[in-house]
Parts: sequence; structure tokens; C-alpha cells
Amino acid sequence: MHPDMKMTPEKAEKFMHDCTLCPRRCHADRQTGALGFCGQGAEITAARAALHFWEEPCISGKLGSGAIFFSGCSLRCVFCQNHNIALGKAGRVISVQRLTEIFLELQEKGAANINLVTAGHFLPQVCLALEAAKEQGLSVPIVYNTSSYEEVSSLRMLEGLADIYLPDLKYRSPELAGRFSHAPDYFEKASLAIAEMFRQVGRPVVNPDSGLMKKGLIVRHLLLPGQTGDSKRILRYLHDAYGNDIYVSIMNQYTPLEHLAQLPEPERSMLRRTVTAEEYRRVLDFADRIGIENGFYQEGKTAAESFIPEFDGEGL
Repeated sequence: MHPDMKMTPEKAEKFMHDCTLCPRRCHADRQTGALGFCGQGAEITAARAALHFWEEPCISGKLGSGAIFFSGCSLRCVFCQNHNIALGKAGRVISVQRLTEIFLELQEKGAANINLVTAGHFLPQVCLALEAAKEQGLSVPIVYNTSSYEEVSSLRMLEGLADIYLPDLKYRSPELAGRFSHAPDYFEKASLAIAEMFRQVGRPVVNPDSGLMKKGLIVRHLLLPGQTGDSKRILRYLHDAYGNDIYVSIMNQYTPLEHLAQLPEPERSMLRRTVTAEEYRRVLDFADRIGIENGFYQEGKTAAESFIPEFDGEGL
């Protein structure tokens, strides 16, 4: 990494004084106590740091991915499966030094990688911790796990630090993105963000012995009930743009949680059920038909709250 690209405490503080890290561009002075759209100030807040076994096989491996779940979110989908931490209702403050230690502790436990889950609103501080940890011997791949509602300029902070990108591509439709995430510009921003991620890491590199990914891009798409048409448009876009130079993970684990009862109509009715086996089959058949070869799909009944970890401060 070129010295000019390194994060410094002074640079990190400057970002926090007038926050434009995400497409919300709320300009909050988080450094002096204001909260951004993400619900967070300048101090890192996280809810869990532990080995995590529910990612794609090439990420979790046999020993688990070293996942740090950060509190807050710049997208805040109404159906969020991790809504307690997305709204900042769970988590504790940790320092950059403590985050550095957590990275090294997870590596010591045998983590296949370090998995940064929804870290975009803390990117300057996270980069400081990554740089320090790498100087102290952190050598496993770094995974950046994101909703993709990101600014390209922010993602460039991760160049040379992130090895694997694990972004969502949630919606093609501005109407759906506005209805469920209050972000009608979601696809515009997310497609640019994913293009930047691909520029940084390129085609996938997988260890032939362990099956673990060392470098590359896995784009996730979560099916929503009744929205197979939008899912097909997402898959068509990804295949037209990237062919089989990326992995695509097609997920059917959408789980309608209790907080959805508070939504107004028609959102409540649209989201109150799981995805049917027939809906999932149609989307998988479409992926096969258009030539997606590097894909992951889910088997069995994955729509369950048991797939949502306890955000109890473990490992912090």
C-alpha cells in the first residue's frame, strides 16, 4: 500500500466531522456526538465477534469465519434479519486498539478469515485497526460483508486491505428499494459499488486443498416473497456484467420476524410469508438457463430465526 493511502487517526477524525461515507450523505458531525443516518457516532460499536459457520462454504470452511457484527446500518431494510443491531439497539463501544486485538484473537482461534459485517459507517476506524493488525501478524483474508449501499470513494479506503467482497444485490427495482429500504437509488449505487469491488479483487482465487476463497467476489441475492421477477433481473444483470468471473449466492432464507407486524400496508402483507419452494426453484432454473455456473444455493428449510446469531457481546 502506498503511504499516502494509509489511514491515520487524523484522517479518520476528519471523516467523522462531516460524514459522507455512505450514499445517505447525512453530513452528521459524528465526532462531536451527533448520530448519522446509520444511528452511530464516531466510536466503534459492535455486537458480536466470534467464529461464524453460516456463510458460504468457501467462506466459513470447517473452523468458521471470524465475524465481527458492527452495530448500526446505513440501509436499514424494513425486513432486516439483524434489526436489533441495525437499529443500534444491541452492541458495545470498543476502541480501535481493541478491534485490532479482536482480529488477532479470531485468527488465533483458527478463523478462516476476518469477516467485517456491516462495517461501512466505521470504515476509517476499521482501516486503522486492519493496518495495525496486519503489522502485528494478521495474515488471513479480510472479507468485507455489505449491503452494497456504499460510496465508491469509501470503498477505495479498503484497496489493499480487503481480499474478498461479500456484497448483497437486493433490488433491481427502484420501487421495491424505496418501499423496503427507503433508498430508490439502491441499484444505481450498489451496481457502482460492486464494480469497484471487482476492480479491486478481480476473479476468484480458491485454495484447491481447503476449498477456501483467498480472493474474489461473491454477490448475494436474497429472494423476497412474490418478487421472482426482480430476482431474475438481478441475476441477468450480474451475468451480463461479470459472466462467471464472480460467484453468485442465491438465498431463500428470508424470515418474516415479529417486528414486521408494525409495518403499514401493503408492505406488511408483502413480507409476511417465507419464499415458497416453487418460487426458489423458478429462480434457480432461470440462473441455470442463462448460464450462471459459479453459484451457491441453499438446501432445506433455511427460513428460521435459528440462523440469526445471538448479539450478546461475545468476543468483544
